[in-house]
Amino acid sequence: MKNINEMSKEELIFFLDNITDEEKAELTQMASKSRDKNYGKKVYTRGLIEFTNYCKNNCYYCGIRAGNKCIERYRLSKEQILDCCETGHQLGYRTFVLQGGEDPYFTDEKMVEIVKAIKDEFPDCALTLSIGEKPYESYKKYYDAGADRYLLRHETANDEHYSKLHPAGMSLENRKECLWNLKKIGYQVGAGFMVGSPFQTTEALVDDLLFLKELQPEMVGIGPFIPQKETPFGEEIAGTVEKTLLFVSLIRILLPFALIPATTAVGTLDPKGREKAIKAGANVVMPNLSPIDVRSKYLLYDNKICTGEEAAECKVCLENRIKSTGFEMDGSRGDHINWRDKDC
Repeated sequence: MKNINEMSKEELIFFLDNITDEEKAELTQMASKSRDKNYGKKVYTRGLIEFTNYCKNNCYYCGIRAGNKCIERYRLSKEQILDCCETGHQLGYRTFVLQGGEDPYFTDEKMVEIVKAIKDEFPDCALTLSIGEKPYESYKKYYDAGADRYLLRHETANDEHYSKLHPAGMSLENRKECLWNLKKIGYQVGAGFMVGSPFQTTEALVDDLLFLKELQPEMVGIGPFIPQKETPFGEEIAGTVEKTLLFVSLIRILLPFALIPATTAVGTLDPKGREKAIKAGANVVMPNLSPIDVRSKYLLYDNKICTGEEAAECKVCLENRIKSTGFEMDGSRGDHINWRDKDC
């Protein structure tokens, strides 16, 4: 099998359209070796805090889209967010991820206040933001306040496909510009995409791989598309775990130093999905620290797992799952390998 890092776009399309089971197994083995070489048997934890399910956007695939009138909206206060961080800190987590829709209520001023409060109270922890597309100036304010990382999944790097997943007014060009701005400012940057989303072609998937190769993000989050009943794609067919695992392995080979989550979405479609993702090359899990009474309201897709687990219960469950794969859960900051010698 030719080195995928050396394949042209046309060669990658042909390869993926004609891949054999033997080649899939070989890619999994290569990805696993690459991950072990650079990160060993550690699987890093990120305490996830879903702090608002308000969103001004109307992405066709997302359950918290502005047009969903059946969802019960919520926002966590700064004090509630800090309580979630305290719970996570006591459990040994040293990275927190603040994730939410693009909620105009959380102005730059409010976000800077929250970021500073978290970093002041938990100076030994890394803070990741995942709150969508913002102007360069906003990203810079959050970074200057202490944010370390930023997750912004591009969802698809193919213009035609992007226009079929998003309403007019949203553009792939702006999405990419945001990611390049985040890199320029100095964040550890995360991108990513859905596998099996409506209208997705092999060419679109290859465009994703090539964009990631160009961007060189520190983190890549991918998961299968799962429909949410209150969206325009509510009746579409979900992506598959098998294909998602293939792309976990491909990304690990293309970006050997990347931090790649075993996502909740793969665990939603397959009870052993997260374990399979780790074996395919992933090395991050994201236990949920959000208050239980709001977890069922942050439904990007249907049938999401772990919405009723206490944070401590979630930790024990994840720890056991990771041990069953021959790996160990690591609660440290878990920085990208190129950041470990930096003052971050």
